[in-house]
Amino acid sequence: MDIGASDYVREVRSLMDETVRTQGGAVGRAAALMAASLRGGGVIQAFGSGHSEAVAMEIAGRAGGLVPSNRLALRDIVLYGGAPVSVLTDTPSRLERDPSVARRIYDLAPVEPQDVFVLVSSSGVNGSVVELASLVKERGHDLIALTSVRHSTAMTSRHPSGRKLLDLADVVLDNGAPYGDAVLPLPGGGSFGAVSTITSALLAQMVVAEVVRELAGDGQSPPVYRSANVVGGDEHNQALESRYAGRIRRGA
Repeated sequence: MDIGASDYVREVRSLMDETVRTQGGAVGRAAALMAASLRGGGVIQAFGSGHSEAVAMEIAGRAGGLVPSNRLALRDIVLYGGAPVSVLTDTPSRLERDPSVARRIYDLAPVEPQDVFVLVSSSGVNGSVVELASLVKERGHDLIALTSVRHSTAMTSRHPSGRKLLDLADVVLDNGAPYGDAVLPLPGGGSFGAVSTITSALLAQMVVAEVVRELAGDGQSPPVYRSANVVGGDEHNQALESRYAGRIRRGA
């Protein structure tokens, strides 16, 4: 087999260029919703399960990112809801596909009406994320979906309603990943070299950059984290976090 790293880099570069070319309008719309929420005292609530949680971490609680942001996760039902740890270790995919877990995650979170939600799922069909999206819209929040349109449209929903994440969102950010995520062919069938995390992280950072631009345009100093590993970083971050006491969690 003569397919390797250079082929993967070529595919990733092409997909990143496509993402930048096609998603500018959606990035602007998503940033406008987020900036409006922050101006109104809101917080960005980000959720992803499985590998998508890495993208939620790009949005909530990292250096160079927005302080008024909160990460939701499946394990919240253990950390904050008292569920046994075994629910996370016994067939993890079952929890991801269980619609009933979404209400528990929402009810345990420090959510206010002005908050905006960013839900990340490349497939966009699992029960927990679709149910959470449904609940978010029922409660009147703006909803941004970060998903793969190609993958999602090729799938059947695992939610009882038959809906998918992209069906419920106010703005859809398309990470461009193919069905199955991987881009390089294996001899004899199958593929390798997943790309959705890379393009999803790119989109997440593009949106954050636009939000910062909008807030700076208002004449205010955007509430942005500094690295905890630079001099004065802890003091800077703690001062900003104190403005959102009880509204953002920085647990596991």
